[in-house]
Amino acid sequence: YGILPAPAGRLLDQGDVVDLGDRAFEVIHTPGHSPGGIALYENRTGILLSGDIIYDGPLIDDVYHSVVDDYVATLLRMRDLHVSVVHGGHFPSFGRVRYRQLVDEYLAQKRQAGCHLRQP
Repeated sequence: YGILPAPAGRLLDQGDVVDLGDRAFEVIHTPGHSPGGIALYENRTGILLSGDIIYDGPLIDDVYHSVVDDYVATLLRMRDLHVSVVHGGHFPSFGRVRYRQLVDEYLAQKRQAGCHLRQP
């Protein structure tokens, strides 16, 4: 059994907009969990489709394609997004307060572990 990959219609870059007609999502490049990760953010509603960079569960940064410094930089860059709801790649969706809590807990954990928390 195998699933054939779909051909890319276009490649997305940081800041590109995916316009769906009645809504538009900005592309946010989210390296850390994996190098080519993206999130989609709708500024008008505060909806964040976060993929694997942030979700309400243990954030995975220790697999072969993960880079902790990139993960930290991405979350520092995304920390102050005005989200209303986050739909992650795993686990149930959550709101603004939990979003900030998850980001801050991850950053505090890395700070305690001695990671360099550089500003983006």
